[in-house]
Amino acid sequence: MHFTGRTWRPPYEAYSVIIQATSGCTYNKCSFCNLYKEECFRLSPIEEFEADLAEIQSYQPYARRVFWTGANPFALSYEQLKLRALLTREYLPKCQNIAMFASIRDIKTKEIWQLKKLRAMGINGLSIGVESGDDETLLLANKGYTANDIWQQCRKLDEADIEYYFVYMTGLAGKDSGTRNAQNSARLFSQLNPYFISVDSLTLFPNTALDEMAQQGTFIPATEKERIRELQTLIAHLNICTHLLANTVSNFAPVTAYLPYKRHKVIDELQNILDTVEEADMQKYRKNLKSLGY
Repeated sequence: MHFTGRTWRPPYEAYSVIIQATSGCTYNKCSFCNLYKEECFRLSPIEEFEADLAEIQSYQPYARRVFWTGANPFALSYEQLKLRALLTREYLPKCQNIAMFASIRDIKTKEIWQLKKLRAMGINGLSIGVESGDDETLLLANKGYTANDIWQQCRKLDEADIEYYFVYMTGLAGKDSGTRNAQNSARLFSQLNPYFISVDSLTLFPNTALDEMAQQGTFIPATEKERIRELQTLIAHLNICTHLLANTVSNFAPVTAYLPYKRHKVIDELQNILDTVEEADMQKYRKNLKSLGY
């Protein structure tokens, strides 16, 4: 298999067959991220991609879900996505879903008719690291788009019947801003149809703009208890049926819930953590995180 860069997949794709479509990130400017800082964006040559499909075929010929790696393979043109989707289905005829990371910017370059065609070819299951639905937080994170952009592009996915998942990040808005971030994000998300919302919590890593801002005092990180209250606020204000997965290692108190049915139960679970665990113990956990590997 031709894995040339950092191979990164969401925890919920653990049982998917993994193949490299791209490596690196086309944007690489988010203020909190250092995942691909030393890695230029690269499209896997079609010869490598096809050779990898042949190898997968020899081991898992009946694979039903394939995950294309790279920070945002959906940045590829419609024609490139089409070529690779059809090749995937040729080698793995039982494949039902081709999933990958995507950015809001990547969706913007696709027409609705193209999205519908890609869906018909099996592309379904886009993990979108929106991180927030609040304009101030999106600007701080240097995401390169606004809340309205998220709404417009995800409505296109809804029309094309492409399943998508959001990643939200508590603590990203900084101290005393989590409530605003959660309320505005929940208001936006409730107008869309994310199949689930995966929640991470901000961890400042070296060689990121946000870490430099924290050292200079221009960004004040939220406390751990603020982050949990932010998560409670997000859950309380989401008015859609969706799966909430706040169970990655970046979360001090991992929880999952199907909303709105388990809303009060999970809010109570988080309140119990707030009532029984000291902030210092939570801070110690955060400082010991060396990476966000799952």
